This record gives sequence, structure tokens and C-alpha cells, in this order.
Amino acid sequence: MTASLVTGVVWACGDAPADPPDTGPIVLAAPAAESAKGAGRPGRTAAAPRPPRPLPPSPPLRLAVPALTIEAPVTQVGLDPAGHLGTPPLEQPRVVGWYRGGPTPGEAGTALVVGHRDTRTGPAIFLNLNVLRPGDKVNIARADGRTAVFGVDAVKTYRKDKFPDREVYGRTGRPELRLLTCGGSFEKKTGYAANIVVFAHLTDVRRT
Repeated sequence: MTASLVTGVVWACGDAPADPPDTGPIVLAAPAAESAKGAGRPGRTAAAPRPPRPLPPSPPLRLAVPALTIEAPVTQVGLDPAGHLGTPPLEQPRVVGWYRGGPTPGEAGTALVVGHRDTRTGPAIFLNLNVLRPGDKVNIARADGRTAVFGVDAVKTYRKDKFPDREVYGRTGRPELRLLTCGGSFEKKTGYAANIVVFAHLTDVRRT
């Protein structure tokens, strides 16, 4: 993960602080692997599949979340002059944004993809992000012809004023993905009070 990742990620729902410091190595808890019965001796369990190796850098082109029946083109976002995370254009609510200052999806580190929950014109691409469950898949097609497949580990909601930067952005030692959008209660003057964060890790790589 690069040290330029933003902290307290909020966009249409409020202001975000500037860049975080390098937070050092942090390990996020991985879900326990379920035992699978094999055809070998009684009492033995099948070995867990080896995790895929990190991919080389390659920009993401398209995101798909089968459990939500959504697909979206991916644009690139950076930081605005105030150091806040950029967003996909409001006039394109079905587009998601990859933070180009961090790793590409599938690369070693934590890749960030942001999307609007809604806009003034109605629901947006990440409206139902909070209903994802552990084990759901997120597929990201890359420019190099590979599709990085991520398995959801957890979905959490954090208040903007208590956003845990180290938990969300910390190094994990494997390719990971965060999907982020607005959440919580909504006030007309201040917007959404929280952010929804999907935690996921690379489980497979496919050729497209």
C-alpha cells in the first residue's frame, strides 16, 4: 500500500482529511477456512487452496458484483487540491472510481474503489453495498486481460468522525480490495454520517 492513500474516506457525504502517514504492517483477520471432506483417509481434510500470487500493476477497466447484479466501468480518481479523495462524476452515477495513487486491484497491497450510494437524480451504483456477505465475489477486469476475483471478508460501517484508518488501509501482506460508499443516517445540511466499507481479498485470477 502506498503512503499516499487518503484517510477518513468520504466524498459526497462530507469532507475528508488529508493523506495518512505510512501506518506500518497490520494484519486483518481472515475468515476461518471451512473444512472440506476429501476422498482420502477418514479424518483427513482437503488442503486449503493456495492463494494466488500478487499480479503486476495493470489499471482496472470494469467491476462486477454478481450478488448485487451490478456491473460498472471504472474511472480513475485522485486527490483534489485540498488532499481529499476524488469521486466519480455525479452525472455518471453508475461509474466507480479506482484510486490511482494506490495499488491496482490484484497487485500486492490494498486497492481502493469508491462509488456513490445515490445522487440528486436517484440511486447510484453502490446503493446496496451494505447487503454483501462474506464469500460474495467482486470481479475486476484489468487492462492486461486478467480478471482479479476477490472474496468478501466483511462489510462494516464507520462513523466519519471515528474512521479507523489503520484497519481499513493497513498493510496485510496479500492483495486486498476495499469498496467504499456513503452510509448511516442522512442530514440535508451535512450529508451521510458514515462510510460503508467492504473488505475483500484476492481469491482467483482468470483470463478474460
